[in-house]
Amino acid sequence: MATVVLAGASGFIGRYFQRRFEAEGWAVRTVGRTVGRATGNDAGWDDDGGITRVLDGAELLVNLAGRSVGCRYNARNRAEILSSRVDTTAALGRALEACAAPPRTWINASTGTIYRHAEDRPQAELDGEIGTGFSVGVASSWEAALEAAHTSDTRKIPLRIAIVLGPGGGVMRPFRNLARLGLGGRMGPGTQKFSWIHVEDLFRAVLFLHARTEITGPVNAAAPYAVDNRELMDLVCRSQGVPFGIPAPRWLLEVGAVLIRTETELVLKSRWVEPRKLLDAGFTFNHPALAGALNHIAKGAE
Repeated sequence: MATVVLAGASGFIGRYFQRRFEAEGWAVRTVGRTVGRATGNDAGWDDDGGITRVLDGAELLVNLAGRSVGCRYNARNRAEILSSRVDTTAALGRALEACAAPPRTWINASTGTIYRHAEDRPQAELDGEIGTGFSVGVASSWEAALEAAHTSDTRKIPLRIAIVLGPGGGVMRPFRNLARLGLGGRMGPGTQKFSWIHVEDLFRAVLFLHARTEITGPVNAAAPYAVDNRELMDLVCRSQGVPFGIPAPRWLLEVGAVLIRTETELVLKSRWVEPRKLLDAGFTFNHPALAGALNHIAKGAE
């Protein structure tokens, strides 16, 4: 039985991955903030030796650790967002160096928001343009920490993940709530691109990348058909059986973001991420189009 180590498995994606890996017959070990029966983690971030023991002999490492970005970007939250990604990646790198039998593949979460605000063309791995700003800086530091890890026997892939959609989690709950309240219209100009991926396709992409040893460097994890915000909100409304939604201008989003303690960047930045490496390698998406994915999620299916 092959073993996978999931680091940062307590979130929506991590919990989904753990269920799916177990269903596929993998043994799952986890690394997280705390260790014990309550959390189920086999090692904690403050114990390099413990992480090494968990990693030794495993086939695959998937690191999903990182504080949620759904908050106001004050100084404290910025520091936690950065450290929760960079420090955990560095800890895994130190632990891997000490392994007698390290995993063959290390897939480390990154983010599609590393690219610039793009409404003119999609951003692929080879010709995508890195953006500017706090979120881009975090993503670049995250990938730099992975690159700095000395793991000659382990292939490292920074996975630039788009917005992840799935039943019971991700960003769907607030979108659904807005639609049900009649507020599911376009956000801001409505022309900003929305790149996304169904959580099941994300899981399948991880298995695909582990098997395809010739794939190296950053990989974009996004469905092949991005939509703009106007179409996104229209599809969300339809999936909830709501006939229309009231648009939210930028100024209203700014006010609302302060009230619910988040940032408008999460809905106003145009993320147009193209999964060129996956497509060129022959990966097929179970959920390539957003309408089908949202209907699938609305039914509560996996």
